[in-house]
Amino acid sequence: MPRSAKPASIDGILVIDKPQWKTSHDVVETVRRLAGFRQIGHLGTLDPLATGVLVLALGRATRLARFYGHRRKRYNCTVRFGFATDSYDADGEPLGPDAAPTLDATDIQKLAERFVGKIQQTPPAFSAKKIHGRPAHELARKQKPVKLEPVEVEVSEFRLAAIEGACARFAVECGSGTYIRSLANDLGKLQGTGAHLAEIVRTAVGEFTLDRATSLAELIEDAKTGKFEAHVIQLEHMLPELPRTTVLPIVEKRVRHGAKFNVPISQIQPGHVVAAQGAPAQLDSGEWQPSRLRVFGQQGHLIAIAEPVVPRTYQPVVVLEPAP
Repeated sequence: MPRSAKPASIDGILVIDKPQWKTSHDVVETVRRLAGFRQIGHLGTLDPLATGVLVLALGRATRLARFYGHRRKRYNCTVRFGFATDSYDADGEPLGPDAAPTLDATDIQKLAERFVGKIQQTPPAFSAKKIHGRPAHELARKQKPVKLEPVEVEVSEFRLAAIEGACARFAVECGSGTYIRSLANDLGKLQGTGAHLAEIVRTAVGEFTLDRATSLAELIEDAKTGKFEAHVIQLEHMLPELPRTTVLPIVEKRVRHGAKFNVPISQIQPGHVVAAQGAPAQLDSGEWQPSRLRVFGQQGHLIAIAEPVVPRTYQPVVVLEPAP
C-alpha cells in the first residue's frame, strides 16, 4: 500500500461501508495503518459476507464504546429458501439438496412475525461465541461438537419487502447480539424447506447510518492527501441522546480530576434523541435528573461523562481530558 499521510492524534468515530468478504478485523487493521496508531476498536463486527455500516472508535472514543451497547441495528437482507447451510449463510456448505420452493408472500410474512419481540435465539456454530475460552468457529471448522445455549435477543421488525423466486428480501431492526443468520436458519425450519442468509447490508447502528459511511477505497485515497481526519465524527458529537452541561473553569478543574461536582438542573440541556439506557431519575421536588450527563468545558470540548450520586451531584465515570 502506498505511504499515506498519518495524523498525529485522532479521536472520534469513523463509519465505514465495509466491503464484502473483508473481515471486520481486516478493516480495523487497514484503518490502523492509515491512522498511524493502534487504539482503534469497533462497535460490533460484521460477518465477511456482510456489507454496510461498521462503526470504528478511534483514540479516546474507545473509552465511550461501553455506552453504545444498546444501540439498535438495521439490516436489509436476502434469505434463500430451499436448503440450509452449516454456517447459516451463503459462505457455508449446503446441508441437503435444493428444494427450490415456490414462496407465498403472506405465509412468509406470517412466519417472520413469529420472531418479532423478545425471543430465544441459538447463535450459529460458526460464530465468535466462546466455548471454554475458544471461539465456536474454531471448533466448528475442525468438525468438533459445538453446543451453544440460546440467549434472549430482541427483534423489533422483521418485514418482508419482496419475493424473487426462492429468495425473500427483508428489512430487519434488532437489538445487540442478534444473529441475522440465525433468523434466516430458524425461518427456514418453520417454512419447512430450510433457508440460509444469501445477502446482507447493515444500514444503521443507532444514529450511524449508511448514507454517512465512507468506503474503504475512498478512505485510503483521502489518507494519501492528508484528508483522513475529514471523515471522523468528533467526540463532541458522540452520544447525542445524553443531556449536556457546560461547566465553569473552577468546576471543570474538579471534573478533570475525577471529583464530584454540582450542576443545577437549570444548567442541563436535554439530548437530541430519546436515550435507550433507562429513564431519568426523579427528584423529590418533581424535577428530572439525567442518568448520564455529557460534561463540556469552556472551550467546547467534551471532557467527561458523569452519573448522579445524589440529587444535583455528579461523579465523572469517564474523564476524556484529565487535568494537566
